[in-house]
Amino acid sequence: MAENDILLQDLHNGVLTLQLNRPKVNAFNFELITSLQRAFKQAERDSQARVVLLSGTGGVFSAGQDINEFTRSGVSYRNHLLRTYNPLILQIRRLEKPVLAAVNGAVSGAALGIVLACDLRLASEQARFVVGFAGIGLAPDSAVSLLLPALIGLGRASEFTFSNAPITAEQALAWGLVNRLAPASELMAVASALAAGLASGPSGAMGLAKRAFNKAVLANLEQVLDYEAHLQEIAGGSVEHKEGVAAFLEKRPPKFN
Repeated sequence: MAENDILLQDLHNGVLTLQLNRPKVNAFNFELITSLQRAFKQAERDSQARVVLLSGTGGVFSAGQDINEFTRSGVSYRNHLLRTYNPLILQIRRLEKPVLAAVNGAVSGAALGIVLACDLRLASEQARFVVGFAGIGLAPDSAVSLLLPALIGLGRASEFTFSNAPITAEQALAWGLVNRLAPASELMAVASALAAGLASGPSGAMGLAKRAFNKAVLANLEQVLDYEAHLQEIAGGSVEHKEGVAAFLEKRPPKFN
C-alpha cells in the first residue's frame, strides 16, 4: 500500500479530516505513525486547518501497535516510543487548535493513548475501549498512564488496565471518557458538524485555553511519557511479554504463571 493511502486526508471548510486506513484493524506501523506526525505538523503550519478530526476507516478505529512489526525488527521499545508515539502525543496536545477523535469502533493500546490525547472524543455506540497492554505483558505507554486516570479516575483505570476488559461506549460516556455517542451510521456526520462549528469559532482563544489546560492538568506530560518509555523497555524484555506475544501470534490465551 502506498504511504499516501495509509492516512487519508481531506481539508474542507477549516476542518482537516485524517482517517487511519491500514486494513484490517488500522494497526500502527512506522509508516502510519510518521504519516500522522507529518499531518499534525502540517496542520500546525496551515492557517486554513482550524480543527483536526481524527478517525479510522472500516469498523475499527485502531488496534494499536502492529506487533508483527516488532517481532521482525527487534527494536528497543524505549527508542521506538521516543521516535513515534511520544512526539505524536506531544504534537496533539501542543497543537493550539481543537483536535477531535471520532472513535468508529474498537480502540486499544497506543491508539487509545492517541484518542485520549485529543481534546474531544465522540464515539459510535459500538465503540469499545481496551487498554490492551497487559494482554501482551506490557505496561501502559502513549500517555495512557496519565490520561486514562485523569478522565475516569485511578480506580477504574487500574481495573481496566489490569483486567484488559473492554470499556463499553455507554460506560465511556457515563465516566467522561467520551463527550458524545452517536449511531455508527451517523458518527462522522455528528463529528463533522461539531468540528465545523469549532472551525468557525475563535481559534486563537481556543488555542490559549488548550495551553492553559495543558499547564493546569498535564504539566508533567513530557516527563510521564519518558518514564513510560523507561518502564516499557523493562517490560519488553520480560518473560511475560515473550509469552504474551507468542500467545497473540498463536491465537491462544497467554499463560503468565
